[in-house]
Amino acid sequence: MDWYYAFAILISSVLVLMGLGVPVAFAFFATNILGLFVFFGGARGVTQMVSNFSEAISTYSLAPLPMFLVMGSLFFRSGLGDRVIEALDLAIGNLRGRLSYVTLGAGAVFAALSGSSLANAGMMGSLMAPEMLKRNYKPHMAYGPILGAGSLAVVIPPSTLGVLLGSLAQIDVGALLIAGVIPGLLLVVMYGALIFTQTMIDPAAAPQYAVPKTSGWLKVKAIASNILPMGFLIFCVVGTIIMGIATPTESAGLGCMGVLALLVIYRKFSLAVIWQSLDDAVKVTGMTFLIITASTTFSQVFAFSGASNGFIAALTSFDIGPYGILFLMIVVILILGMFMDQVSMMLITIPLFMPVAAQFGFDPVWFGLMLLLAYEIGFTTPPFGLLLFVVLGVAPKGTSLTTMAFAAAPYVGVTLLLIILVATFPQLALWLPSLMER
Repeated sequence: MDWYYAFAILISSVLVLMGLGVPVAFAFFATNILGLFVFFGGARGVTQMVSNFSEAISTYSLAPLPMFLVMGSLFFRSGLGDRVIEALDLAIGNLRGRLSYVTLGAGAVFAALSGSSLANAGMMGSLMAPEMLKRNYKPHMAYGPILGAGSLAVVIPPSTLGVLLGSLAQIDVGALLIAGVIPGLLLVVMYGALIFTQTMIDPAAAPQYAVPKTSGWLKVKAIASNILPMGFLIFCVVGTIIMGIATPTESAGLGCMGVLALLVIYRKFSLAVIWQSLDDAVKVTGMTFLIITASTTFSQVFAFSGASNGFIAALTSFDIGPYGILFLMIVVILILGMFMDQVSMMLITIPLFMPVAAQFGFDPVWFGLMLLLAYEIGFTTPPFGLLLFVVLGVAPKGTSLTTMAFAAAPYVGVTLLLIILVATFPQLALWLPSLMER
């Protein structure tokens, strides 16, 4: 069978099943069984798939995932996030668009503590959107920063999506997480510049209002008591990896211990919070591991059928150079991001793109970060961007998806600009991982 027939059978089966509403993992399992019967000789292939399950999820690189999930859930469910927002609100003062800046700053802190874009956007949307609308912020100034801040968790470590990508693509998870630090911080600065530009162009979009004057001492006290301790958590997770003190798994454990210590210090500790956080982590981890088992077999079937090698040969036959190929891959992800979630995109594109990246000699950490940035854009592109629906769920009745899409559009443009910068200057992603190697 020619490779393009195998390619069409496997990819179209997945897309059709997901289009019919079949859960991602089961869509891939069904496609795997079909592929095993067609290319592996029937029941013997299915038996081999089942025997591969334990090997697929016993990868050490996946160990940080459940602990990062526990850490983030503890942070959100305990109410520690509220203290961060209050401190930032107090510190920023009477600046035009101040609530947009508060949302962005809090979102950046939360991204470094939770690793979950959906949780980040959900919390910021429920807390900040009503206040901004009450202050007569225009929709793009209210929802845009929430959507932008929510997507930061894809890039800023500890990114759960980054852990998953590193495991599936066999990229060093620690290096991939650290590679996101500088681009993530740069993205925060670029988002801040966007908010400033929007308020300069249209001052009425974020009306100023009277804010009680606060002494410098109270601002310092609020930052010291509510934000600096979160910096300790960020050091536990990110700093220990950069310094070579801990592996990603060990840093995730340190992060969980750090959150528990803060819960005790701030008197937020309760067994109910612990139980709810563990329940959250078990649910997400179980589904993630199920998806990984399906993905591993899909990659094997894809390679054995000849579709993988045929696709690589076809793509490399274009005389457009490495960066032309990279551009095509990013465009494919952007198109897929309009119609499916990030995990589904990863499962489809990684078996296709990683061999192509190796063929062109792309650095796997740099290329993995480029993929993460492209997947991040899919969170806020209509008609099926997940963050659009999360924020729409906490918006006032009558708010349309179009309103959300227009609010997200400038932030999508800024992220595309960052992709170009990282592609042009790879050291933005590779400098910190190179320090780890030393």
